[in-house]
Amino acid sequence: MQMTKEAFLAKANAASKNTLMETLDIEMVDFGDDFLIARMPVTPKVHQPDGVLHGGATAALAESVGSFASHVFMDTDHFFIRGLEITANHLKSVSEGFVYAKATFLHKGRTTQLLDIRVTDEAENLISLCRLSTISLPKKK
Repeated sequence: MQMTKEAFLAKANAASKNTLMETLDIEMVDFGDDFLIARMPVTPKVHQPDGVLHGGATAALAESVGSFASHVFMDTDHFFIRGLEITANHLKSVSEGFVYAKATFLHKGRTTQLLDIRVTDEAENLISLCRLSTISLPKKK
């Protein structure tokens, strides 16, 4: 039986309990055949001292949605997915509202994956452009 989008998102967000994702209020909000979108509120708890979104919080959002996308779109019955490297180019500051991170695959190999993660504000302005590489490691039997 195919899970509804609402049921899938509820299950995905429930998996974030007691994690960094819960601490930063990151939630999965949409997905399709080849993408996953998460959002994070921009509040003082994710600001740097001068009152704008901290790049580390942005990177945490990007890695969270990218890693989760690998879990969703790869064979996790037989493999663990782990992050290898993340890069983030911060292009614009934001101090309030929400930021959205959309993860899509640039490469979906059996062993390694490369994801493009575009972080935008509510007006769809590009805030950061991130790349995440992940690896599939076989589960021991």
